[in-house]
Amino acid sequence: MTQHQVTVADVVAALEAAYPPALAESWDKVGLICGDPHAEVTKVAFALDCTYEVARRAVDTGAQMLVVHHPLLLRGVNSVAANTPKGRILHLLISNGCALFAAHTNADSARPGVSDILAELVGITPGRPIKPVLLGGVDKWGVHIPPADVETVMLALFAVGAGAIGDYAECSFGWEGTGGFTPQEGANPTDGTVGEHHTATETRVEFVAPTRLRRTLVDTLRAHHPYEEPAFDVIAMEDTTDLSTATGLGRIGELEEPMTLREFTQQVADALPETAWGVRAAGDPERMVRTVAVSSGSGDGFLADVAKLGVDVYVTSDLRHHPVDEHLAAGGPAVVDTAHWASEYPWTRQAEGIVRPLNVDTEIIALRTDPWTVSAHPHRDTHGT
Repeated sequence: MTQHQVTVADVVAALEAAYPPALAESWDKVGLICGDPHAEVTKVAFALDCTYEVARRAVDTGAQMLVVHHPLLLRGVNSVAANTPKGRILHLLISNGCALFAAHTNADSARPGVSDILAELVGITPGRPIKPVLLGGVDKWGVHIPPADVETVMLALFAVGAGAIGDYAECSFGWEGTGGFTPQEGANPTDGTVGEHHTATETRVEFVAPTRLRRTLVDTLRAHHPYEEPAFDVIAMEDTTDLSTATGLGRIGELEEPMTLREFTQQVADALPETAWGVRAAGDPERMVRTVAVSSGSGDGFLADVAKLGVDVYVTSDLRHHPVDEHLAAGGPAVVDTAHWASEYPWTRQAEGIVRPLNVDTEIIALRTDPWTVSAHPHRDTHGT
């Protein structure tokens, strides 16, 4: 039997199943950046950033696809000429038949995702997200149908996705009542006469359906309901997702045993890849911490959120002086600041694990793309002067 040829599209499908594009933030640019979806893939490389050096390594190792976290074209460009920084990278990849794919905030919010890896590394079991990001809402429907037509109408609605609750399909609840209407001039009623009030037994059937199916269900209902103008109502439901397993940005969990902020900061430093930036903390070094929030990458936008969630310490990257100072002055939890690259690079192992079952060769490109290269501290006079 001939083995299935793996294509760029196959790899994209596997990654997008794990990291649904719908989870990406509205400003983000995720997915296939360059490459032919129909091209064959025998080797996939993984990195956090697509720098020129990373692209060169991917090409030199024979990869036909490079998967990264940070999108190369996140911000608009007017040219990708080969003499521009980003154009140089794209020309290198395209001329050597290497596709480029990015999973960014969709990989942050997915479960498991980038912050799950960070949470496990710093010593907690990842629980609820800091900011839930949920895949669409749910509507509650009520439809009035003549009893003889209930089965026909409901089977049509079920066939396009209505009535699913967890592991159960075709879920509904119905009861009978009396419906009434008066057909006006121009009407073509299935039952009743124009100008005369008509009453008849009807069944009200209630069910739930994803909000994204609303238009499809309306069209299906009109196509299969016997009445010219079917009576129905649609109500958007409040979200009832279990946040402990919900998708979203950041994670919250607890350490097995409390420890001081000083000890915890060292534990974080020991767990993450080493960088010149290092790991630093803000807060009382002897403060005991147990409940931990983490957010991979730049996370000072969540300082106000973690302050409301009752955590003892917040681990993230790219923290700035004034936001942290004001956060602590307002009584917020201690913060641990890591290098952006260090908090996200471990994700490459997770992404590799998604693609490996496709029976392609994989390689994590072990180039440190953290831009900081030197860390200096003042020399101390041994005489104390």
